[in-house]
Amino acid sequence: MPFSDRLRLAWRWLGLEGVVLLAALLVDLLIVISAAFDNFGPKGRDLLLLPGILAMCGCALWARKHPLRGTFGGAAVLVLSTALIRYTDASAYSTVLTDLSLTETVAGVELVFACVRRVRPFVAFTAISTLVIAALVAATNRSDLPYRSSRFESTLLTGLVLLVAAVVLGLVVRRPTKPAQTSPASELVRAQWPLIGVLCLPWFLELYGTLDHGPRAFPLLICSTASAVLAVLASRIPVLAGSLLSVVFLVTAVAVRIAPRSYNLPFGALPLTQIVAGMVAVVFLIRLVQTTQAWLVIGLMSITVAITTVSGHQLSDAPDLGTLSVGALLTLGISVAVGLFFRARDSERTQVVESAVNQAQTSERMALARELHDVVAHHVTGIVVQAQAAKMMGEKNPAVAMEALGRIEEAGTEALVAMRRLVRSMRSNVDDAEYATTDLDADLRQLAESAVGAPVVLELRLAPDIPQEVARSALRLVQESLTNVGKHAPRATRVDVLAEVADGELHVRVGNDGHTPEPYPAGGSGGYGLVGMRERVELLHGRLFAGPVADGWLVEAWLPLEELE
Repeated sequence: MPFSDRLRLAWRWLGLEGVVLLAALLVDLLIVISAAFDNFGPKGRDLLLLPGILAMCGCALWARKHPLRGTFGGAAVLVLSTALIRYTDASAYSTVLTDLSLTETVAGVELVFACVRRVRPFVAFTAISTLVIAALVAATNRSDLPYRSSRFESTLLTGLVLLVAAVVLGLVVRRPTKPAQTSPASELVRAQWPLIGVLCLPWFLELYGTLDHGPRAFPLLICSTASAVLAVLASRIPVLAGSLLSVVFLVTAVAVRIAPRSYNLPFGALPLTQIVAGMVAVVFLIRLVQTTQAWLVIGLMSITVAITTVSGHQLSDAPDLGTLSVGALLTLGISVAVGLFFRARDSERTQVVESAVNQAQTSERMALARELHDVVAHHVTGIVVQAQAAKMMGEKNPAVAMEALGRIEEAGTEALVAMRRLVRSMRSNVDDAEYATTDLDADLRQLAESAVGAPVVLELRLAPDIPQEVARSALRLVQESLTNVGKHAPRATRVDVLAEVADGELHVRVGNDGHTPEPYPAGGSGGYGLVGMRERVELLHGRLFAGPVADGWLVEAWLPLEELE
């Protein structure tokens, strides 16, 4: 498999939780490695913090499939890491929670979320209590933090807030007995999770700097948080988001004057999160908005950035304004170029889809024309000829007319059978399957039993009230995938079919272990199977992946369960 495909699959596997955890890990690596070789303490001793950080990260990823094991493993890692720090006299550093790294904090929140979401309540309570006790042990024993100190009280309060937030969020998204209606916010998060993960990296760095500089730096963090949220919203409302970002930039000019002079600002005026957010907003404006309107908003953003930069330049040791101007123009140029690239790609993708649809429609029309000419027209022509003969001979020889009427009846019956056969061919020979979706579970089992070729292994976790449009499309996707396995992967020894309701979506996955596709598939290939599947998924506003994987071929679709208008 090409490296790009492997990277795309790994990125999809990480998801939002994994990307946020990766951002926290990168920040911790930057902090720990730089601290390990500074002028304080023995060289390299701070690297002893990394085993615990990496192990905690691994437990959070492990909990995605086994939340209970991952949570108990995370508790054990915290205790063992604390013992290692005490034994080696390494220096634990603090972020949101005292003596706990950012990765350990984020991983702990994700472990609590995973337990609440997927584990039975009493068992989840036991596992989360164990994790909380381990975190308290780490916070009080890594640097002998007094129980009555203000730092310990702050850690308790912050930890309680994080714990409650993780529990509440887990309860909200806990898999319900009935598929819940997804909100616009959850749809936005699901669609833009890679961008959210990217924005977390500069935001975590800024969070670390804010905690080091005290409450006076918090207004800057609030402005950066607002800019990150607006950058995500720019994918839906780019003009409004860009205009509000301009307001945030102006507020930042005031927050810079409130922050301590020692607070480090890239380019002397704007935090890194706001710089990245501004670049993202420019990309979406160029990509989604008409040129004139997009440049009006970009011009407004540029003016407010210039005002904020000039206002804060005298308060820091930033480069001269000429250098800053060149850097700003370069950043703007990169953003515009990326936006133009995505705009061109969107246009090209639309043209490809339209061309594929037109080709499929043309192919269907040609097939229908051939069938009408070769079969139906033949029978209808016979009926017309026999009727003309009966009309001519009826008065002279009634017996010949009666004989002609019999042949007309026979030809009409054959024409009716041919027309019914044509209708079935137009419906792709799935007239029964198209509408037999009152019980998707039973339909999929029946489809698996009737499949020809490799054995089908089913894994079904379905709700009873899946909308008809979604169930019918899911059944068609599985049927088309099984048909393609028979045509393109005759050497496959196993086909795995998964259908489950999760997070307000119907998740369908069909994979086989046919390593090498047949160059000449059985029965030929029209090449429109994947186009048809993609059309079905797009009509339901879902997502589809179809392509080669490490051990064969995979078709995977996510179909929203909300009511379609």
